[in-house]
Amino acid sequence: MKTSPIRLKQKLSPKAAAAKKKRDLASALTKKRADYKASSQRARRKAIKEGVNVSGKDYDHKTASFKSVKSNRGNGGKGTKSEGNKNYKIKN
Repeated sequence: MKTSPIRLKQKLSPKAAAAKKKRDLASALTKKRADYKASSQRARRKAIKEGVNVSGKDYDHKTASFKSVKSNRGNGGKGTKSEGNKNYKIKN
């Protein structure tokens, strides 16, 4: 069984957890998120068709390439505070 030294689950009160769940769901169901998901799926299918191994990688919309999950979600070690929506384009 794999365990992580990092606790990913937030310790929230039931009321706060319910509010967060509602916010997260609303965010995930926006048109913009749907466009990003569709773009990522198209890029993944294209890469697989071309014989590129994208297993275990995320599509980075800023660079239009596949990166490790760690690198993509951590902004290449720079963190995510300085990121903004203007950096992300749906290219395909």
